[in-house]
Amino acid sequence: MAVAELYTQYNRVWIPDPEEVWKSAEIAKDYRVGDKVLQLLLEDGTELDYRISPESLPPLRNPDILVGENDLTALSYLHEPAVLHNLRIRFAESRLIYTYSGIILVAMNPYKQLPIYGDAIIHAYSGQNMGDMDPHIFAVAEEAYKQMARNNKNQSIIVSGESGAGKTVSARYAMRYFATVSKSSSKAHVEDKVLASNPITEAIGNAKTTRNDNSSRFGKYTEISFDERNQIIGANMRTYLLEKSRVVFQSENERNYHIFYQLCASAQQSEFKHLKLGSAEEFNYTRMGGSTVIEGVNDRNDMVETQKTFTLLGFKKDFQMDVFKILAAILHLGNVQITAVGNERSTVSEGDSHLKVFCELLGLESGKVAQWLCNRKIITTSETVVKPMTRPQAVNARDALAKKIYAHLFDFIVESINLALQFSGKQHTFIGVLDIYGFETFDVNSFEQFCINYANEKLQQQFNLHVFKLEQEEYMKEDIPWTLIDFYDNQPVIDLIEAKMGILELLDEECLLPHGTDENWLQKLYNNFINKNPSFEKPRMSNTSFIIQHFADKVEYKCEGFLEKNRDTVYDTLVEILKASKFHLCAKFFQENPVPPSPFGSAITIKSAKQIIKPNNKQFRTTVGNKFRSSLALLMETLNATTPHYVRCIKPNDEKLPFEFNSKRIVQQLRACGVLETIRISAQSYPSRWTYIEFYSRYGILMSKQELSFGDKKEVCKVVLHRLIQDSNQYQFGKTKIFFRAGQVAYLEKLRLDKLRQGCVVIQKHIRGWLQRKKFLRERQAALIIQQYFRGEQTVRKAITAAALKEAWAAIIIQKHCRGYLVRSLYQLIRVATITIQAYTRGLLARRRFRKMLEEHKAVILQKYARAWLARRRFQNIRRFVLNIQLTYRVQRLQKKLEDQNKENHGLVEKLTSLAAVRAGDMEKIQKLELELDRAAAHRHNYEEKGKRYKTAVEEKLAKLQKHNSELEQQKEQIQQQLQEQTEELRGKMDDLTKQLFDDVQKEEQQRILLEKSFELKTQDYEKQIWSLKEEIKALKDEKMQLQHQVEEERVTSDGLKGEVARLTKQAKTISEFEKEIELLQAQKIDVEKHVQSQKREMREKMSEITKQLLESYDIEDVRSRLSVEDLEHLNEDGELWFAYEGLKKATRVLESHFQSQKDCYEKDIEALNFKVAHLSQEINHLQKLFREENDINESIRHEVTRLTSENMMIPDFKQQISELEKQKQDLEIRLNEQTENMKGKLEELSNQLNPNREEEEIRRETTEAPNEKLMDKIQEMQDAGEHMKKQFKTESEVESRVRQETSRLTMENRDLEEELDMKDRVIKKLQDQVKTLTKTIEKANDVHLSSGPKEYLGMLEYKREDEAKLIQNLILDLKPRGVVVNMIPGLPAHILFMCVRYADSLNDANMLKSLMNSTINGIKQVVKEHLEDFEMLSFWLSNTCHFLNCLKQYSGEEEFMKHNSPHQNKNCLNNFDLSEYRQILSDVAIRIYHQFIIVMENNIQPIIVPGMLEYESLQGISGLKPTGFRKRSSSIDDTDAYTMTSLLQQLSYFYSTMCQNGLDPELVRQAVKQLFFLIGAVTLNSLFLRKDMCSCRKGMQIRCNISYLEEWLKDKNLQNSLAKETLEPLSQAAWLLQVKKTTDSDAKEIYECCTSLSAVQIIKILNSYTPIDDFEKRVTPSFVRKVQALLNSREDSSQLMLDTKYLFQVTFPFTPSPHALEMIQIPSSFKLGFLNRL
Repeated sequence: MAVAELYTQYNRVWIPDPEEVWKSAEIAKDYRVGDKVLQLLLEDGTELDYRISPESLPPLRNPDILVGENDLTALSYLHEPAVLHNLRIRFAESRLIYTYSGIILVAMNPYKQLPIYGDAIIHAYSGQNMGDMDPHIFAVAEEAYKQMARNNKNQSIIVSGESGAGKTVSARYAMRYFATVSKSSSKAHVEDKVLASNPITEAIGNAKTTRNDNSSRFGKYTEISFDERNQIIGANMRTYLLEKSRVVFQSENERNYHIFYQLCASAQQSEFKHLKLGSAEEFNYTRMGGSTVIEGVNDRNDMVETQKTFTLLGFKKDFQMDVFKILAAILHLGNVQITAVGNERSTVSEGDSHLKVFCELLGLESGKVAQWLCNRKIITTSETVVKPMTRPQAVNARDALAKKIYAHLFDFIVESINLALQFSGKQHTFIGVLDIYGFETFDVNSFEQFCINYANEKLQQQFNLHVFKLEQEEYMKEDIPWTLIDFYDNQPVIDLIEAKMGILELLDEECLLPHGTDENWLQKLYNNFINKNPSFEKPRMSNTSFIIQHFADKVEYKCEGFLEKNRDTVYDTLVEILKASKFHLCAKFFQENPVPPSPFGSAITIKSAKQIIKPNNKQFRTTVGNKFRSSLALLMETLNATTPHYVRCIKPNDEKLPFEFNSKRIVQQLRACGVLETIRISAQSYPSRWTYIEFYSRYGILMSKQELSFGDKKEVCKVVLHRLIQDSNQYQFGKTKIFFRAGQVAYLEKLRLDKLRQGCVVIQKHIRGWLQRKKFLRERQAALIIQQYFRGEQTVRKAITAAALKEAWAAIIIQKHCRGYLVRSLYQLIRVATITIQAYTRGLLARRRFRKMLEEHKAVILQKYARAWLARRRFQNIRRFVLNIQLTYRVQRLQKKLEDQNKENHGLVEKLTSLAAVRAGDMEKIQKLELELDRAAAHRHNYEEKGKRYKTAVEEKLAKLQKHNSELEQQKEQIQQQLQEQTEELRGKMDDLTKQLFDDVQKEEQQRILLEKSFELKTQDYEKQIWSLKEEIKALKDEKMQLQHQVEEERVTSDGLKGEVARLTKQAKTISEFEKEIELLQAQKIDVEKHVQSQKREMREKMSEITKQLLESYDIEDVRSRLSVEDLEHLNEDGELWFAYEGLKKATRVLESHFQSQKDCYEKDIEALNFKVAHLSQEINHLQKLFREENDINESIRHEVTRLTSENMMIPDFKQQISELEKQKQDLEIRLNEQTENMKGKLEELSNQLNPNREEEEIRRETTEAPNEKLMDKIQEMQDAGEHMKKQFKTESEVESRVRQETSRLTMENRDLEEELDMKDRVIKKLQDQVKTLTKTIEKANDVHLSSGPKEYLGMLEYKREDEAKLIQNLILDLKPRGVVVNMIPGLPAHILFMCVRYADSLNDANMLKSLMNSTINGIKQVVKEHLEDFEMLSFWLSNTCHFLNCLKQYSGEEEFMKHNSPHQNKNCLNNFDLSEYRQILSDVAIRIYHQFIIVMENNIQPIIVPGMLEYESLQGISGLKPTGFRKRSSSIDDTDAYTMTSLLQQLSYFYSTMCQNGLDPELVRQAVKQLFFLIGAVTLNSLFLRKDMCSCRKGMQIRCNISYLEEWLKDKNLQNSLAKETLEPLSQAAWLLQVKKTTDSDAKEIYECCTSLSAVQIIKILNSYTPIDDFEKRVTPSFVRKVQALLNSREDSSQLMLDTKYLFQVTFPFTPSPHALEMIQIPSSFKLGFLNRL
């Protein structure tokens, strides 16, 4: 392909421009070889004749389709203007600050906070291949982390750039990315410590410069260490070339290091007052630049943050205060006033306040410091001379001391940070982040710039070698023939600096000389390198500078100060003074300790570019240049041992304006940072690399039909390229890619565009021809019509004359009269015929009406009687309705009385507590007796003391009373004998009383046992009698069923009756309604019985416990054991034992009287109950009357039917059938009456049999205890009431429960009567049940629709306590949902567990129920914990937990949960326990399961979302992607499966089907689907924000199509009301935004009004990222973006770009009552629960 083919008309080129560096122009005329001028048309419309030569043609401009690429190397034309234009488009228009340039990430400082660094962005880039997402610092960090984890190889990220370009921020974000994605599970928070080191190093190493408010004035290499699990375990930091001169000097509008200003801002705080600091304006070292404040920075707040980070790293307050002391001392040292004394001397006053503070803080002697700041000591071989210094020399010595102290402090803090970040384990791999200064060139360049540029030369050499190596690897991988690429090698410049007799070595040599000067050193450089080394030059107009040709540019260095900065010396006398400091930290700085071995030195050997001879002189090795060269060599060795990743930070302008693009400054930096060198190397090889699929898809339009017929796409691509590009050297075929030289892709794009233009021309030709033909035909048709009308008008005008008009008018008149005559004749004929027909018709109708009136006369009579009968029936219905209302009201009154009686039960409980109080009173009496015993002992002690006194008196009078003494002794012996005799008598009496009490108790026990045995025998007899009665009742039921069948057959025959028979059946239905109401009352009665039985059981247990306590409280043995022998003797002496016995007897009588009073109260209650029974019997009589009235109504109906049948002769058969039906019904009534009489007789016999037994029991009770005769009378009255209830043939549940309850209360009054009363209660209950059964039989005999029901289960599962663990193991822990859920009802395990809970509740066993509930909850937690990632298991147990929770609510007995229960389900409610606390625990467990359930679904579906929703093209033939030829890293291999939209829908269907199979509540399913759809929309939208290549119109169509598939899926699953569709609204609006027109003001307004679900930041991001796929599309202009942004400024929405994919909607668990009856549930054998028994 000739070059001239590219320089054709309409193509664009770049020409140099003094302002913009390069500007675009369009070729106005084709270029021909040999032309000297190229005719161009500039963008402003001016024409230009641009002089050219064949060797210097202007660079071609890339097609617009390639502009704005993510990677500069993907451009077809690779040169400086193309790079600059691409960066301008991305940065200034699209507001994208990151761009790839091969392996380099170009980062441009936006000078504005951007919302692209949040955790959501980090998670979006985590795990992604480099190149799949938009360029970002996180993408580079992810690539480094992925290569480290995949290859187990160390990595490095090299961040470089000018001051103010954003190096520090980029390095900080890279470290934050590693800390986030590799967060360890330990509690050490190593990641936080690593990040906390940044604020400290920035405070002590960063300062404000004219270019940057936070400029790093040192280089830093942070090595982040990882373990085998790729988690951070520690870090280490190395620093390079701190700018110490800034401590003592700052240029205008610059500041010292931040830490000084932070300290001054906090000087007034109490903890810093001893430092005696003031504002920054008071100190020389901080006010020199004239700018002590940075706009928008609060130094005091930064000081607090610095202290926090110190604390986070483990530095104590003492350590921090030591650091602050040294910093304050440096500030005070700068304020020490040095006064000149003549021209040769200087002095410092010892009274200088700042000098005193300096010496006080560092523990120095102020006199010595003042002396040696102005003098120096010179030591010679013969003597030591003290030489005074001039004031400038003294100031330099002071400043040198300050710099030295600060340098030591800086190194000490960095070393302390490294110690804080040390780790005990073994380092597996590491990632190093190098934040180092970029290439610098100023008006005046000194030693610092020389070192910086030297370091950049080394880094550039390493970069060039690495790029060359990557290119070679790529060629070898694709089997491309390798050709040597010529690239710039800066080894000569490096040799000039560091080789033998190089610049650094000559500098060190000059430093050794006592009288060495900068001028002498410079002269040596001139002599050695001028005209000998091309990289070294001498300025023409200066003899104090030299020029070095660096890789980026020529730099002129001033030699002034090189020697002094390289020596970096402090006078020995000052060092000795600081060594003797009392402040330990200051003394430590200047101790001559050996340099500790570097942690990096063991595994790395330092090698320089060329062999360097190292002298033995110690001073030589300690120069700054030598140190820097050694550390730089170590750094290069480290970088060479790792895989490097490059970040080049660019400063877009010097004014720090946001998104302002200065072309000159940017080009300068691009040249300096190696980006253009990368472009140049790429351009020399094959920069454009496309896969065969991308090429086939993009350039298929250039292929012929014959070429497209080939099956192998790879071969098709080869054939097409051979045809299109004749020069085979312009491309190479690799294994997977096609490699193109520079410009070839642009040529292919030109061919493609020409083909498309040609096709467009053809299409336009045919469309325009069709339009013109259509227009011609339409005009031709119109002309024909006009001609037609015109010619007709002419013909008419020619034919019309006066005679013709007259003739025509006469003809019309004749026609009028003739036609009128004919019409009138026809009308007369029709009228006559019509009148005749009407006459005959009216006569016929009149006759018919007469006959019909005669026929309907009888019907009127029938209607009269029928209406009368209907009126009577209506009255009877109204009366019956009133009676029903009365019955309902009375039932309600009975229920209210039952509630009152329950309140009385509580009163009895209080009475029992009063009995307990009485017992407590008795215990107090016993305690009082014991106190009286104690008092008796005290009296005895007093008597003994009196005896002693008396004895002493007797001894004094012994001589006088010896005769009486013997008599007194004899009397004493007699008295003692009498006391012993009395004591023995009392003991005997006590034993007799004790035996008597025990005998009485044993007799009472024997009598109670006899009564129990007799009761059991009688109970067995009664049960036998009841069994016989049941057999007879069963026989009656069988007969009744037969009768019902006969009645049913007769009813079928009577269906032919008209209105009367229908009314009869309606009347029967009303009877069935009464029966349903009665059955409902009976169901309520059963519930009340259960409740009363449970209360009776509880009261009986409580009473038995109290009775036992009362009996045990008066245990004689216990009383005797508490009384010792001595106490008994004292009692016997005082006679108090009898008083105690009498007290016990009185207490017993009090208890008996209390029991008697309670018995009287119960008798009154029984009388009230008898009254209630009588009232209920009256109500039953009313019901019987109602049934008799129903029979009367039936009789009247039969009479009416017979009367009507006698009048109507057409239905004689019906009459006969009705008479037979009446006879059969009468026979049925007679038989039922006979059976009823027989039952009455049997009941009377049964009651007569009970009477003798009852009399015998009464006689026994009278002999046992006489005071209870009245109580037995009441029992007899209650039994008589039961006999009265039997005679009434019906009873109500309320009466039965009242009688049983009152009887149970009587049994609790006395232990002796308890068993007897309980036996009577059961007898009465059985008799009442028999009466109820007989009543039901009588009532059902009148109902022809009655059907007997099958036997029902109770809905409980009986289990043993020891089987509980087995139940949990088999039903929860070992149960596998797969294969089980298909064949069982939803939530079957939950229903089984609840049936077991019901069983424990029915037993009223609190411990059993508590144990079962706790085991169930713990079992569910355990099975969920063991299967945290098993979706089916989580779904299964989430469903069962919800079902179990719903069962606990449904059967809790609470009204709000019983609304939808059937009456039978209400019977199954829990009776004894409230499980609301367990419901709350289960609800919490369900929430935890749901959250884990959602996490598992999200983890499974998240890898499918972006490939399926964003990358997959559902609309075939509309490609939404533009192949860019981007070259991914070798490690960035897409090893994921090719997911499609079908994969996403299949995954959703799997989730949905699993949830439905497991019986998950539909509402929960809807909530889960809503959460999944939110995740799909959020992940897709976040990826769209970060992928500029996806922001196109066609991709918007693809996304909208994929959304429609999701909506169709929702519709197919009937989930439209789940609000899942609304969660996709932001994504839907983003797709619409990509497709909508974006040009005019109305378009901007439409975008503002329609995109309500997108924030302003998101809308602007999409507009800026919009990328046309073809040349026919247009980019969004910056002016349109500004219009939309102006409209969006009124919005107050979030400034966050990314959606929070971790957001969870609030979950609600709906209450859905179970429709399954517990009685019908069966346990599958696969559950292995055979030990459970259905009750």
